Amino acid sequence: MDASNPTTKKRKRKMGDVLRAFGSAHRKASKELETSKPLLMHLNELRVRVFKAFAAVILTTAICFIFSQDMINYLAKPIGGKEALVSIEVTENMAIFMRVALLGGILLAMPVVVYQVMRFLLPGLKKREKIWLLFGIPSATVLFAGGVAFTWFIMIPAAVPFLINFMEIKTQVRPLNYFQFVTNLMFWIGLCFEMPLVVMILSALGITSAKKLAKGWRYAIVVIALVAAAVTPTVDPVNMGLVMLPLMGLYIISIILAAVAGRKQHG
Repeated sequence: MDASNPTTKKRKRKMGDVLRAFGSAHRKASKELETSKPLLMHLNELRVRVFKAFAAVILTTAICFIFSQDMINYLAKPIGGKEALVSIEVTENMAIFMRVALLGGILLAMPVVVYQVMRFLLPGLKKREKIWLLFGIPSATVLFAGGVAFTWFIMIPAAVPFLINFMEIKTQVRPLNYFQFVTNLMFWIGLCFEMPLVVMILSALGITSAKKLAKGWRYAIVVIALVAAAVTPTVDPVNMGLVMLPLMGLYIISIILAAVAGRKQHG
């Protein structure tokens, strides 16, 4: 084939254009792959951490299966014992058994869950920030347990009689409804009690400060009222007040802890 032929030259130019376009696309794809590697690594680490936390909850829930019957007997005391409950569905008793075991499992697995969350955050933090986060592992468990205890010893004794005797109409209580009410209240108020720890960590990381929290107290009251309305079974002022008062107290404690964390950070 004659290399000087115009048709041959045209074909060579087209081939060269195709090769250059292919090379450019290859380099671009390689660069994008290199850029996406850190993101993929973080997603993979997140997957591993979530799996470990989930596995811990499954294990502790399985352990709680052994004690579920005793836990159910104890939780049924405010309603007058299991004898006061009437089941109307075939799977209802099994559902409450699983639900109570799961709540116990979450409480027992809380240190592992918090540890996995913090281990995911630790690589990008300074040594002092790591110490603040590691401080949260036992604190998170204590605060969550404190919220559960507050619900059981203060909220439930006030809420259950009010709800059952409201309008003086006889209430036939279903076990699934009752245990959903009790476990939901315990879980969400337990999470609300984590507020001081969360605020303290955010302050230690420089995300917020005691000054900002103190200035925003009006907004905090509105948010606390909305949270109380969401987690309480009724919107009556008695039950809402029982939730709002400790949360407002926790907010004040959060401001104090944020001030301590801020001084430690700049000290």
